[in-house]
Amino acid sequence: MARPKMLKLPEVLEEIDMSRAAFYRMRARGQAPRIQKLPNGQLRIRRADLDAWWASCEQRATA
Repeated sequence: MARPKMLKLPEVLEEIDMSRAAFYRMRARGQAPRIQKLPNGQLRIRRADLDAWWASCEQRATA
């Protein structure tokens, strides 16, 4: 079974065109995609979680 694709934070920031500071503000408000913190302290975001987050943003925008 293949492991899910994990994205590094800089990859996510580039894809969503957002600064690190803005992302951390969203994270503090509980509005960012789910994050996995690795034992070495690095952050990763699953591709599926990012896609689900994008879908929820689109739903809120059209509501």
